Amino acid sequence: MEPPFEIPPIITYAVPAFVALIIIEMIYVRVTRKGRYQFEDAATSLAMGLGNQVSKVLVGGLAVAAYYWVYQFRVFDLGWTWPVLVACFFAEDLAYYWMHRISHERRWFWASHVIHHSSQHYNLTTALRQTWTGVLGLSFIFWLPLVYIGFPPEMVLMFSAISLVYQFWIHTEAIDRLGPLEWVLNTPSHHRVHHAINPRYLDANYAGVLIIWDRLFGTFIPEDDKDQIRYGIISQLGTFNPFRVAFHEWAGIWRDVTHAKSVREVWGYMFGPPGWSPDGSRKTSASLKAAWAARQRDANAAAVAAE
Repeated sequence: MEPPFEIPPIITYAVPAFVALIIIEMIYVRVTRKGRYQFEDAATSLAMGLGNQVSKVLVGGLAVAAYYWVYQFRVFDLGWTWPVLVACFFAEDLAYYWMHRISHERRWFWASHVIHHSSQHYNLTTALRQTWTGVLGLSFIFWLPLVYIGFPPEMVLMFSAISLVYQFWIHTEAIDRLGPLEWVLNTPSHHRVHHAINPRYLDANYAGVLIIWDRLFGTFIPEDDKDQIRYGIISQLGTFNPFRVAFHEWAGIWRDVTHAKSVREVWGYMFGPPGWSPDGSRKTSASLKAAWAARQRDANAAAVAAE
């Protein structure tokens, strides 16, 4: 079904605002010393954003074609009415939550998503540090159920673009808590937690626009001012080379798979949690959180015994 209005290129139209906000944030950081910018890091993030757009031009049509192919078998014919638009907004945001969550829980999808977490800084340029391999890594499959239900592909793509534009502004340390909005929306505070590598914060706050999904599915963790956030990934890259940033995890998967000794190991290296190893010698989010929780229990027990 054709939309009753012309859908503009939402992300393209947002680019001037992105540039303006980055400049404003740079000035704010320089004046207040709140937040951090590093030229090489910001340049890498911008290069990753440019490469992301190039990759969409080259292979993005594969995802769109998949949407339209699945749409042929749709269960319902959902028109462009207000109730359908509202339902699609929530459905798309839920699909994003699960895509994002599984991209942290399964190494195959993490190989594309890790790029976004590879900066050790957290500012608006970090929002532009995007994957070059998302389409080839099949991340679009999480939205296929929506078009199968009957939401028009153009509608799903429109809300996906709106979600991406929304998520730009939450990549900042310049904005503190936002009062009651923290209960409903994904905010800078919630997303700072998501980008943290502190054990307390690992595997949390996967929201796109609405934080309600994290609260509903038990993955919400609030920001704690007593635990200063550290950003990046567990094994920091130590490079600003965009090509290494883009492909390092895929290269790691290739090395592990080619040295695997069984089908089980091949499967684990490809689709197990990031950091999975046959003997458990590598660090995963679960093992890091468990070790941190054990240290917390020991510290609390020692404090009680000392009283």
